[in-house]
This record gives sequence, structure tokens and C-alpha cells, in this order.
Amino acid sequence: MTAVTTSTAVPATAAGEPPQVRRRRRLSPGRRLPAARLIGPLAFLALWAAASAAGSLDPAAIPAPWTVLRTGGHLWTDGTLSTDVLTSLKRAGYGFAIGLTAGVLLALASGLSRTGEALIDGTVQLNRAVPTLGLIPLFILWLGIGETFKVAIIAIVVYVPIYLNTHAALSGIDSRYVELAEVQGLSRLAFVRQVVIPGALPGFFVGLRLGVTGSWLGLVVLEQINATSGLGYLMFQAQNYGQTDVILVGLLIYGVFGLVSDSVVRLIERRVLSWRRTLSS
Repeated sequence: MTAVTTSTAVPATAAGEPPQVRRRRRLSPGRRLPAARLIGPLAFLALWAAASAAGSLDPAAIPAPWTVLRTGGHLWTDGTLSTDVLTSLKRAGYGFAIGLTAGVLLALASGLSRTGEALIDGTVQLNRAVPTLGLIPLFILWLGIGETFKVAIIAIVVYVPIYLNTHAALSGIDSRYVELAEVQGLSRLAFVRQVVIPGALPGFFVGLRLGVTGSWLGLVVLEQINATSGLGYLMFQAQNYGQTDVILVGLLIYGVFGLVSDSVVRLIERRVLSWRRTLSS
């Protein structure tokens, strides 16, 4: 009787080859340190400094970084810069708080009710189509040239992206979760807490980042209109006197504020949405 031998495939690990670890694809750096985001700005500053030292830049048009830092130090020492920074922070903070509250409340009212969506969504879309800065003359006539109209414009700039992204996230909640909540007999409050809020948070944080950036973009324009203090006013006065270094001081501070606020929002988002597995986690 002839013995029949059968050949079987030997796994790679059994053949003595080291096991291959499958790495998950990622589209972003994931959980790297937030300090890694400073590489780009620092590289830009290094290039700026190198070009200034080599004489490739006109000092009258683009002063060297050390000139800008020296000017900023003088402005801070005499109290001008600290006062303007505090004024700008107050304006941006008040406008952002109002816009954040309005955007979230309107998104919830529109996303959880068909009647609310019929009344709110079309109005917000109409507001979105109208350039916000184009409302400045009308708001000046309504609210005067004081702080109120500036805060109101910033609030509008902030609430629109927060509303749009939060509303889109609410509309994109999987209907299976809604059906499961109905089967479980969840109350309205429990449904909002366990289904609506977790489903809306990713879109909310996207809108929050856009809103934070929008508050600074609106502020830099508003503070050059009928203002007596603030970073925008400082830059406007520097323009009249041809002080390019002062203008760059204001721009750099705006940039630092924007980068820091966006980083804070991203850090909060990472902590709050730690349960969510994404391509970047």
C-alpha cells in the first residue's frame, strides 16, 4: 500500500520569518505632541531671519524679525500694546461667547424639530449668503459706532459656521440609533444626552475651530473702523505713519492668538472625543 503524502502551506511565522505587524494607515500625525505644529511657523521665521540677514528684504517694507521684536518690546513697556491686546481679547471673547451660544441653540432647535428647521435653517442660509462685513454700515446705523456693533458682527461671524457644522452633524446621525432609542423607550432628555450630543460633537468641534478663527478675522477689520483702541486700531495708526514694524507686531499677535486658540480647541476635542476611533487617532 502506497503512502500518500499531502503538502500543506507553512505559515510564515512557522518558517522562522519574523511576523509582520500590520500598521494602520493614518492621514495625519495623530497623537503627536502639539509642539510639532510649531515646526512650520518656526521654519518661516528662520527663513525670514535668514533673508533679512542676507539683505534680500527691504527693511522699510519688511523689517527684520529682531526689529519687530524690539518694537513690540517698546510698545509693551510703555503700556500701549498691553492695553490694546486686552481690549481686543475682550471684544473677541464677548462676540465669541454670544456667537457660540446662538449657534448651538439654533442648531439644536433646527436639528431636533421640523418646525424649527423650517423657521431657522432657511434664515441662517440667507444670512450666510450675505457678506457679514457688508452688514457693518447697517449695524452702525442701528447700534452706533461703539463696542456693541463690533461684538454683534463678531457674534455673527462665529455663529454661522458653528450652526452649519452642528446642524449637519445632527442631520447625519444614523437613523438606526434613533430607532434603537425608540425601542429602548428613552425619554427625550435621555435621547438628547445619549444620542444627539455624541452624534453632534464631531461637527460642533469643526464649527468651533472655524468660529474661533473667524472671530480673529472679523476683529482685525472691525478694529480699524471707528475704534480708539485695540490691535486693529494700533495697526491703522501705524499705517498712517508708515510704521511697518508696528503693523507686523499686530499681525504676529493676531497669528499667535489664532494658533493658540485653535490648538486649545483641538486639545479639548481630542479629550472629549477620545472614544472615537478615526484615521488620525
